[in-house]
Order: sequence, then structure tokens, then C-alpha cells
Amino acid sequence: MIRKCTEKDFEEMFEIINDAAKAYKGVIPEDCWREPYMDMEDLWQEVSEGVKFWGYEQNGKLVGVMGIQDVQDVTLIRHSYVRTQNRHQGIGGQLLSYLCKQTKRPVLVGTWKDAAWAIKFYEKHGFKLVSKKQKDELLRKYWAIPERQIEESVVLSEQKI
Repeated sequence: MIRKCTEKDFEEMFEIINDAAKAYKGVIPEDCWREPYMDMEDLWQEVSEGVKFWGYEQNGKLVGVMGIQDVQDVTLIRHSYVRTQNRHQGIGGQLLSYLCKQTKRPVLVGTWKDAAWAIKFYEKHGFKLVSKKQKDELLRKYWAIPERQIEESVVLSEQKI
């Protein structure tokens, strides 16, 4: 079942994000990695800046989360994570499909350029990589991330923008 996450879900969301993010350790540059990958304060900050989290619940327990955020004229997919033990069950795809149906705007997602599995996941669901030039412009326009992260990221789009 897909449902909107509430304040009561924050501890589980925190666990899911940091469990799933372990896949990035050793893949993204060491200077971009931190433990925990997202701390509780950062999670609260994301929500306060308009990221709405949705969760996939299985047997009364959250097993996946994904955020959506309207920024200017686009919608961003933010923080897409599934518990390690629940991967490869279609949970991420169901969350992505559900969230994309919540907007009529172009949908963008950013991820680490060396996270081949993440890029493949989004491509499998109809997203296409944008050019490096366009990626840099989009990341600066719609995300608030450091230049180093811009260098190490890609952007995928659901439709032409």
C-alpha cells in the first residue's frame, strides 16, 4: 500500500534512507559520503522545504520511501529508497509511478553519475538522461546542492523539458 508519510513515520524513514544509502558507499566520491548519509535534521529540513514523502507499506511496516517536490515549473523526485531486504520486488517502481501520476509538470530526478543501478532503474521507467550542459543548468536551477555534487551527478527527465 502506498500512503503519505507523516511525522510519526520519521524514524522509519530515517532508517530506510540510511539503510538503502549504504549502496552508495564506495560508489560516490569519498568526499561526498557521510555517515549517516542523511541525518534526522536534514530529513526535517527537506520536509520543511516542501519535499512530501510517500511510503510503501507492507504488513504494517514501511519498506520504501520516495519524496516529491514541486519547484518552480517542474516536479522533482527526491530521496528514493527501499530497504535493502525489500529490493527487487517492484516497490521503487510502484512508488515512482504513483508519484509521477500526482503531477502534470515535467518530472526530473537527480542521482549520482556512478550509481549505474539507479540510472538504469529510472531509464527502465521511461526517464532519459539529459545532456551534461543541461544537467548542470537544471541542477543549479532546481536543486540546492554543492558544486561538487553537481559535478558528480546526472539528471534524468520523464519528458522533454
